[in-house]
This record gives sequence, structure tokens and C-alpha cells, in this order.
Amino acid sequence: MSPSSTVQGWGVGKERVDFLLKNYPCCAKMPQRMGVLVMPDFELCVDIDEPFQGYLDEGWLRHVVAETLATEGVGTPAELGLVVTGDERIRQLNKSYRGIDEATDVLSFALLEDADASFVNPPDGVLHLGEVILSYPRAVVQAEEHHHPVKREVALLVVHGVLHLLGHEHEQPRDEAKMRAEEERVLGALAL
Repeated sequence: MSPSSTVQGWGVGKERVDFLLKNYPCCAKMPQRMGVLVMPDFELCVDIDEPFQGYLDEGWLRHVVAETLATEGVGTPAELGLVVTGDERIRQLNKSYRGIDEATDVLSFALLEDADASFVNPPDGVLHLGEVILSYPRAVVQAEEHHHPVKREVALLVVHGVLHLLGHEHEQPRDEAKMRAEEERVLGALAL
């Protein structure tokens, strides 16, 4: 079964499938281990690396993303990717894109920031946010350090990553306080 027919079975047209496969690296691996979750307000392309597939539920991840977008007042259709991986893959990405040769907990690759004049968004009315990549092993370690469940830590990392896609930063103390407050607001809505 081709990726196009798999996704079209969920009501996504060929143009959207082609766009996703071309622009979202995780979607190119769709037949092996992922699905494109299509909802009226957003599309979430989820890729959970094989060693971590039994630990997280895609529906729950979708709920965390949906709650983040709703809490932040995203009213237009949006799409994004979410990758759950290990320390080595996230270390490679961190080194390639940030010049930091170490694993981290979460990376966000926003399509909205630093708009490049050579990149033209399709005129489809969809807010193309980008991708969030999180390290499941880092989430486990951090959950232990903070004495809370791994599920809460994963939710926090997903929320943190999506907030970055929406333009939130934490380089300055004032911005960090605002972002932490937004994270807690979403986690509160999730009852975590």
C-alpha cells in the first residue's frame, strides 16, 4: 500500500499527501511506523521510533497537541510533525542544527520563524508550524529527577516544543517566565 492511498483513506487529498511527504521528514516513513492524524483543526504527523512505540499512545499525544493549540488560541487549521526518538538521533540533530554535540530533551524546527524569502508557504490557508522532536530516554531521566510520572514529562516536552513552534522563546528571564506559565496553563488544562 502506498503512503498516498493510506492517507487518502483518512480523507486527505493527493496534494496534501505530496506536500507532507516532501516537507515533513517523518511523513516519508509513514508505512513503517506512523500515521497522519487528521482533525478539523490540525493535522499531526506522528513518528515514534520502534524502541519507544509501546510506551506512548498516539491518541494521547494528539490530545496534548490539540490542548496546546486550543489553549494558545490557534483558530486556523494547522499542521505539524511530532517525532519521539532516542538520545543518539536527537544528539545528531542537535549537533547538525545547533552546533551542540550532546543529547537534549526536545528540539523544535519552526517553519514560522526566520522566514526565508526562498521558502513560499502554500496558499492553502493552513498554518504550517514545523516539527517537534523529543527524546523519550531524556524524558524518563528528567521525570525521575523531578519525581513525577514520565507521562507528565512527555506532555511537558510536547507542550514546550509546540509553544516554540508558535513563537514562544525563553532566552530572556521575562520570556522564560511567560513560557513556563503557558506550559503550566496547558498542563493544568490536561489535568497533569
